Amino acid sequence: MNQTTTHSHILSAYDDELKFLTRRIAEMGGLAEQMCADAVRALVNSDAALAQKVISDDAILDHSEREIGDKAIVTIAKRQPMAADLREIIGTLRIAADLERVGDLGKNTAKRVIAVAGTGVPRKLARGIEHLSELALVQLKEVLDVYSTRSAEKANAIRERDEEIDAMYTSLFRELLTYMMED
Repeated sequence: MNQTTTHSHILSAYDDELKFLTRRIAEMGGLAEQMCADAVRALVNSDAALAQKVISDDAILDHSEREIGDKAIVTIAKRQPMAADLREIIGTLRIAADLERVGDLGKNTAKRVIAVAGTGVPRKLARGIEHLSELALVQLKEVLDVYSTRSAEKANAIRERDEEIDAMYTSLFRELLTYMMED
């Protein structure tokens, strides 16, 4: 094997490692999206079985985060990436942690569904929760798409729309407080 072939082989293996991380983030993101959607559906429909599935899926998401972390550390140790590649790997670690947190929030919602089983959610409040969830899940999907395409322009556009979700959350939170005071 000559030096050029060896260099190509090393670069190919390194590219495969980076692609693996990107692919696992996409898979992890899909599971986090599904968990949150299922948690909200379980809340709105008082579906304890679906809530239990969300709680169980959290272990898969936790495992994925650890797997990404382990692979990233091995890649850094073996390849000693510089500049953009190092930033990409560190970014992958942060994204994996954020997606794990998204899954934890879905799991916590699912736990509340089980804790308040049978009490139901007022229809008006349920519609607000569903709408907020839809906005957040669309944004999460867009962020995951931007991660795979690496479009800074689209990322900035998504960030600018974040205020819409914050405003909806504040409104829904106030509505919930009002509901709790009346109850």
